Amino acid sequence: MPAPDDLADWLRLEQTPGVGADSARKLLSVFGLPHNIFNSSLSALQEITGSRIAQALLAPPSDTLIAQIARTQEWAAHSENHVCTLGDADYPQALLEIHDPPILLYAKGRIDLLNQPSVAIVGSRNASAQGISNAELFATALSTSGLTIISGLALGIDTAAHQGALEALSNQPQAGSTIAVIGTGADIVYPARNRALAHQIAEHGCILSEYPLGMPAIASNFPRRNRIISGLARGVLVVEAALQSGSLITARMAAEQGRDMFAIPGSIHSPLAKGCHLLIKQGAKLVESAQDILEELEYASTTTLQPAATAPADDAPYAHVLQHMGYDAVDADTLAQRCQLDMAELHAHLLALELDGHAEMLAGGLYRRVDRRIA
Repeated sequence: MPAPDDLADWLRLEQTPGVGADSARKLLSVFGLPHNIFNSSLSALQEITGSRIAQALLAPPSDTLIAQIARTQEWAAHSENHVCTLGDADYPQALLEIHDPPILLYAKGRIDLLNQPSVAIVGSRNASAQGISNAELFATALSTSGLTIISGLALGIDTAAHQGALEALSNQPQAGSTIAVIGTGADIVYPARNRALAHQIAEHGCILSEYPLGMPAIASNFPRRNRIISGLARGVLVVEAALQSGSLITARMAAEQGRDMFAIPGSIHSPLAKGCHLLIKQGAKLVESAQDILEELEYASTTTLQPAATAPADDAPYAHVLQHMGYDAVDADTLAQRCQLDMAELHAHLLALELDGHAEMLAGGLYRRVDRRIA
């Protein structure tokens, strides 16, 4: 992290009105450090940025900007908080490979993870129980193998991916942990429901943002942050995604950045599988296990992956209901006919299956099996 005075110059460059990331990178490529930019002549700056931006750079900082700089310096003075600039050794090398790396990164937690081998796991916010299970199990297996899991702290698949990585870390200290790339300032938790999870990640992993402190949740910021999720990773796994899902934006960015794309297939009847199937048609690798990803990345796991939890025993009271349920959604009447059970007995078994995590009830009173047998 730069010295306080240098940090002030970086922050001033980042937040000068009219200076976007492209302009800032052009200026840095010519003048080297922000300090040199602010000590240049108007004519020298105009050759790079034009008159309006050059005048804005040489104007005295506003009271608002001075307050923001002081706030950031105070925040960065805490040992767990970091501001990485393009000129820092801690800046993630993988982001230097993309065409629009952020000028500054605000990190809370373990910045060493920013330069560790990693895989991004993304998917629907309104995920199914099977999708949640898949994301968690893949994250646990990949993190156990030594890969850092990157996601976006959103509800659904993102949350499950972070939780799976943290679960691996709790069982194996050498696991890869997790990075949450957020679309707000690093001092804001969004969504609020993930506050406890965000604190866990900040303690054991890393919260990462390109946005200044205090930046609220603005819709347009989230698609843009996706380029950091994919840019940091060696590959991106899409667990569940509808055809209009933001996860497809991340996958597209991954392809543009030369990262590997992976997708988990699903039922042809599930809207949440449509996006994954489209990616597979476009060249993403179909994966059924974490080992598929490790082999494609040619990554040598630090441990031997063990199979996850198995299905219920054949003699479980509800085992025959599960066998007749299948992985496509089915209504209770059809299931009752398949199982030769009356409705009261069937619903008792269905409730037990839901409570034990072996089945889920979907909209419209439909039921579907949930499998946790992923290696």
